[in-house]
Amino acid sequence: MLVLAFDTATPAVTAALHDGERVLAESTTIDARRHGELLAPTIQAVLAEAGASLRDVTAVVAGSGPGPYTGLRVGLMTAQALATTLAIPAYGICTLDAVAYGSGRDEPFIAATDARRKEVFWARYADRRTRVSGPAVDRPADVPVEGLPVAGAGAVLYPDALGEPLDPPYPYAGALAGLAVERLAAGLPLDPARPIYLRRPDAVVPGAPKRVTA
Repeated sequence: MLVLAFDTATPAVTAALHDGERVLAESTTIDARRHGELLAPTIQAVLAEAGASLRDVTAVVAGSGPGPYTGLRVGLMTAQALATTLAIPAYGICTLDAVAYGSGRDEPFIAATDARRKEVFWARYADRRTRVSGPAVDRPADVPVEGLPVAGAGAVLYPDALGEPLDPPYPYAGALAGLAVERLAAGLPLDPARPIYLRRPDAVVPGAPKRVTA
């Protein structure tokens, strides 16, 4: 088994390679504007560090969001393209699940990432592996924190509403890969690499041009 995992649903462009027992290589760059430019070189870097090639990869896992439309699509389209080219499966895992798994917590908590527009994407967890509600999108003050700690960049951005943030701030690909490997080893079904959208994209199709009269 050689699982290539990556996520572009947050400002972290992150990729990792996992052999079923451990993370062989991982690389992350924080840049909210260059997902398309950075993902391929990041994938190449982790393959080179691990001494592997794309042909050695047996499965691809992408963070499926929720996240801003453009960045999210970069990772998912790359996963689908690689799966088709290499004739291997492509899976999607909720980006918030990767944040949760990376926290290492075995007690209830919330994971929250930046949704822009002064909102956060969030979900509630019984422990790092078990999501019990969400994902959802809300203003930070409307998230039902109820005294629970909050992992992720959402709490970094809005500590007054969400409290002192827990690590990790982002869904690092090593955690994404580790969670995928656990689920695959346990025989649990993984979702296809499809986006989780909680609201419509900002871009819209232009309407018909206005009629001009003399």
